[in-house]
Amino acid sequence: MNTRTDLHLGDFTASASVYGNQAIPRYYGEALLELAGENPNVVCLGCDLSASTETDLFRDRLPERFFMIGMQEANAVGTAAGMARMGDIPFVHSFGVFMSRRPYDQIAMQLAYPKTNVKLVGFLPGLTTLLGVSHQAIEDIALMRALPNMTVVEPCGPAQIRAAVRAVAAHPGPVYLRMERPATPLAEGEEPLELHIGRAQTLREGADVAIFACGLMVPKALQAAEQLRAQGVQAAVINMHTIKPLDRDAVLTRARQCRSIVTAENHSIIGGLGTAVAEVLAESGMACRFARVGVADTFAQGGSTPFLQQQYGLTAEHIARAASGLLGGAHV
Repeated sequence: MNTRTDLHLGDFTASASVYGNQAIPRYYGEALLELAGENPNVVCLGCDLSASTETDLFRDRLPERFFMIGMQEANAVGTAAGMARMGDIPFVHSFGVFMSRRPYDQIAMQLAYPKTNVKLVGFLPGLTTLLGVSHQAIEDIALMRALPNMTVVEPCGPAQIRAAVRAVAAHPGPVYLRMERPATPLAEGEEPLELHIGRAQTLREGADVAIFACGLMVPKALQAAEQLRAQGVQAAVINMHTIKPLDRDAVLTRARQCRSIVTAENHSIIGGLGTAVAEVLAESGMACRFARVGVADTFAQGGSTPFLQQQYGLTAEHIARAASGLLGGAHV
């Protein structure tokens, strides 16, 4: 039996997450609503997860442009495809596993093949849920990047969500937007980040090793760079918010400069960011020491996000260890 709920303890997928005594702004929902206020063609489709995908904001403010399809992702994709052909810009929402695995044939035939202008938004990426294998999207990037004409985007956190929504809306054709709901609000004074599809974003310079990361692994990569600095290692950190099309020039430039590259992703190491970067390096013929940090070729168990990330190697310490290993372990 297929069951869902909008309240997952510990997942920050309820309608109002709280950090201490402070409610966390719903950055995605607010950004989509703002965009819809400016562009009357933007419509919102849901799959019975309005609060968990922050689309209840859209539903309550613009009910005439909100369409609840129910627990039917395949039908939602088909409906969105038809709406796009009539000039709408549909954003379709569900959890990542339900937005990728379940309607994959419809996505291939109704979106990717005809280049239909539909935006798929998958929440609960990777190991960010208590609910175990049935809800853990650890292969969604691999599935989506395998489809011709599909663009794959994952912002690095709340500072980049608004820019991601706008970039995705402006990009012609189908897009898969991998969306994590922040567990904490933006830090005071933290500036918004831009997002230009297909252009990697350097967040920190360093000449010894380059860390390419996406999504929630970007802050961890920055933490790892600090740990490495204390060991005498200068690590560059690159936010690879667009996994497809990948910024090949950024990869090759860092490979020439650093000669050592680590990738970090909240996803299987098979088929995701690590595979995409490895393909660029292999096809270029460039010799480079290389390591992937992510979920190994295994299914995970249920548990809190901190526990799962420690258990399956998705921490700043794991990234720093991988980088140090490429440099011969001399800085451990």
